Amino acid sequence: QVQLVESGGGLVQAGGSLRLSCAASGGTFSTYAMGWFRQVPGKEREFVAAVSRNGGVIFYTSSVRGRFSISRDNAKSTVYLQMNMLGPDDTAVYYCAAAGAPSRAYRAPRERDEYDYWGQGTQVTVSS
Repeated sequence: QVQLVESGGGLVQAGGSLRLSCAASGGTFSTYAMGWFRQVPGKEREFVAAVSRNGGVIFYTSSVRGRFSISRDNAKSTVYLQMNMLGPDDTAVYYCAAAGAPSRAYRAPRERDEYDYWGQGTQVTVSS
């Protein structure tokens, strides 16, 4: 059983930056693909970014490409989401997730149902 704990959320002005972290425990972190999703009230949880188990494959949703950067440190069992040039539309609860199946771990999955474990989320609020 993998436990994921997000941190780094908060309130930031438009144009600012935040760095989210997701610390994993209870599993072999290097065998999991990791993803970030976000959700606003009344909407479905949406894909933001993902990285394969070895960091070689990365995907971003189009709205964050060029502004957000996902990375992982397998030695620290942590995945990061560096968010720059934030705007009000980025306001959401951000969740990290882990995908353990070998068929998924070597990719960077973009679908919610491909992930096995989820964190509790961290709130990001961007003021205009």
